[in-house]
Amino acid sequence: MKIIRDIFKALNNEVNRKEVSILLGPRQVGKTFLLNELKKKAVSVGLRVKYYNLEIPSDIIKFNKSDIKLFDDLTEKVDVIFIDEFHYLKNASKIFKAIFDSNKKVKIFATGSSSIEIHKHLKESLAGRRLVSRIFPLNYNEFLQLNQKISYEKYLIYGGLPGLIHFNSDEEKIRILNEILATYIQKDIKSLIKEENIRAFNMLLYLLAENQGSVTVVNNLAREIGLTAKTINHHLSILEHTYVVFPIDSYSKNIGNELKKSKKYYFYDLGIRNVLLKDFGLLDERNDVGILNESFIFLQLKSHLKPNIDLKFWRNKQGEEIDFVVLKNRKPFLIEVKTKMQNIDIPVAMKKFIIRYDETLGGIVFSNNIKGELEFMGKKIYFWPYKKIHDFIIDFF
Repeated sequence: MKIIRDIFKALNNEVNRKEVSILLGPRQVGKTFLLNELKKKAVSVGLRVKYYNLEIPSDIIKFNKSDIKLFDDLTEKVDVIFIDEFHYLKNASKIFKAIFDSNKKVKIFATGSSSIEIHKHLKESLAGRRLVSRIFPLNYNEFLQLNQKISYEKYLIYGGLPGLIHFNSDEEKIRILNEILATYIQKDIKSLIKEENIRAFNMLLYLLAENQGSVTVVNNLAREIGLTAKTINHHLSILEHTYVVFPIDSYSKNIGNELKKSKKYYFYDLGIRNVLLKDFGLLDERNDVGILNESFIFLQLKSHLKPNIDLKFWRNKQGEEIDFVVLKNRKPFLIEVKTKMQNIDIPVAMKKFIIRYDETLGGIVFSNNIKGELEFMGKKIYFWPYKKIHDFIIDFF
């Protein structure tokens, strides 16, 4: 069964826009699948297309010619050009700019896996000439297209990478996750850090997975791994720019007892986190169910963020914390994730935040099965099950 990705309609609508459409995301999140689906749609409406996968030697050889000849070959008898893994193309920005600025009515769709490499290749300004979309693993709503009876537990254990949906065997899923992780280290990382730092980099991955969702202290990581804080920051930057981890900053308005300049990190997929920990145990056998639930909520929110929405967390020096502060037009909306909750009760941290920040829009507490609504200082606090987060996203976003 083919899954219809939420982002497909918006991407397909871009075919009528002249800007270069760039799809960015980590390996195996479905960029190539989306590119092929866009190509099929273009062909079905009578558009002439050309498709190149630059991880295939025979395709990249076609770009080994003079700029003038390449421009002519690319733009001859075509309406839409599709380029998979375009960061392998050394003069990508020059080619894209030339096609955009010409009088040729040619649309370009391109995918890439590393913003570090993409930045190198797009050093010429494409401001006003590109449309960038982030591609994520399957969100839970997309995941359920396969089978409405698929368990929430399976999603938390094996994640939402599209390539896993074709395998019923848990052993096969674990094998594929290991291969994806190995490919990332071998292809993406070895070219970015020194060989002698690979082992330390792997240890950083493990520690981030083990402490996912906790406040990250770079100096502590540096001491444990045996690298300088500067090197750890460099490695964290690589992880962020290859879309493997997402950092979120702390929310602060210069009040003395709040944490400032702190970060928490979440891996882009729960299956990748679990393969790093070598833990695929069932939920009732694990002691990290709370962080799995919290990470689930984070990943659903992250994949739907819009330009006027930002995502942070809040914690004060007394240790009181709110998992996520969603800023919509700079006004905070609070999200808490509870694993064990018997009754509807507004968390103390939420009350303190609302007292401090009167502009707060309200909040929501996600738990296993509690549903209801309370009010505090005129702000509505909702209580919803984890699995209903998509309904909240539709209403709020």
